[in-house]
Amino acid sequence: MHYLYILYSDSTKKFYIGETNNIDQRILKHQAHFYSNSFTKTANDWKVVLSFICNNKDEALYLERFIKRMKSKTFNNKIIEDHSILKDILSKRKS
Repeated sequence: MHYLYILYSDSTKKFYIGETNNIDQRILKHQAHFYSNSFTKTANDWKVVLSFICNNKDEALYLERFIKRMKSKTFNNKIIEDHSILKDILSKRKS
């Protein structure tokens, strides 16, 4: 099982989009600033606003790249409110 996740920081008003096979461990690492050059190092108040289960790593990476290419806080908020958008994106994906 793999996850797509979105973190949000109130202090920076920014989102972070990532993927992992162990969401609990990954979030702890972000909070502890384990990744020295990570974007998440800019804040200490990251919270999980979306955790979406994917069938495999390829699906999670596809969604991560799709969302990052959108570069839209509005789009991020839409998928946080309605996870079915992610299912629609995957259903229209070309194999």
